[in-house]
Amino acid sequence: MPAKNPRINVVLDVPLYNNVQFLAGKDGVSLSTKVRDLLKEAMETHEDIYLAALAEERERTLEITTTLTHEEVWS
Repeated sequence: MPAKNPRINVVLDVPLYNNVQFLAGKDGVSLSTKVRDLLKEAMETHEDIYLAALAEERERTLEITTTLTHEEVWS
């Protein structure tokens, strides 16, 4: 039965492979699961960095005179 989820092959250098193997063993999960989880964490970190930069830019260009008050928004 073919796998439903897309797959990817990755070539790792030996020290990185050993580190991932250690972490997978420590957590009692497969290498594939550990790599997937680490990749998810990395993607979340990149998203957080992007959104923080976006928020900083919006805050920097905010014109306080054009903003709405709490009452104006929620009434």
